[in-house]
Amino acid sequence: MTRKSFGGALLVTLCGTLLLSGCSSNVTPADAAATPAEKPPVPTISPSSSPADYIASGPIVVEDQVELAVQRDGVVASIFVEMGAPVKKGQLLAKLDDRQLTAERDAAVAKARSAEADLKNWEETLKVAQTERDRTEQLWADKIIARTEEEKAKFQYDATVFEVERQREDMKYAQQTQKSLELELEKTRITAPFDGVVARRYVQVGQEVAKNDRLFWISAVQPLRVKFTLPEAYVGHVRKGTELIVATAATPGEVHPARVVFVSPVVDPSSDTIDVTAELQGRPTNLRPGMTANIRLPNPQ
Repeated sequence: MTRKSFGGALLVTLCGTLLLSGCSSNVTPADAAATPAEKPPVPTISPSSSPADYIASGPIVVEDQVELAVQRDGVVASIFVEMGAPVKKGQLLAKLDDRQLTAERDAAVAKARSAEADLKNWEETLKVAQTERDRTEQLWADKIIARTEEEKAKFQYDATVFEVERQREDMKYAQQTQKSLELELEKTRITAPFDGVVARRYVQVGQEVAKNDRLFWISAVQPLRVKFTLPEAYVGHVRKGTELIVATAATPGEVHPARVVFVSPVVDPSSDTIDVTAELQGRPTNLRPGMTANIRLPNPQ
């Protein structure tokens, strides 16, 4: 073999070797099938809900919540409750300084009693004047006394009638003054408008307050309700008395039965939704007004 032929054969041999090594580095279809590929996670479904359920959410509320404001200027003399304290309807929560009003009321009471006594005295005087008028009229008719005496008795009777009316008006005015002061005294007593708890207190003893200043925030605790909205597709499917299931993030694992108590008769055209209110059944102890609740409903068919 010549040198030239030998070099060509060597070149062919090297190319074949490189080709085989390159092919051996590739993964064959059989190898790919043997290597397990990474699978995407399978989504889990909560046993308490179905993929077909619709989840709405809304706040837990109570019907009775109010911020009590003072109805007159004054100074806080006493506070009888603290935040979180349960209260009953009519319970005294705080009191303004009422010493001046009490003195004025007592004076009005005395004046009303005096006016009433004066009225009774004038009413008795009127009876006497009437008797005297009737007597003199009879004497005048019998020509026993002069006409002037009969006219004098009549004038005395008429004057007494006017005096009785004046005293009656004085007594009414005194009684109205007394009543007005008693109403002002009531304004110094801040009482609970319904059963509930003291959610907030805004004042301290000795603090000067003006009319309409906030004193307390009182909230009822029962019954609890949930307000939420539903798509208009639920019109006719959710009505008063429909039973629902309510859950909150604050009480994981707990569900609470509820019943619809109100469904809006109209659809909001801006959102195509209806307003719904449901009332929780029983007395759930772990729920509070202000929490956000989730309401699970089957999708309308």
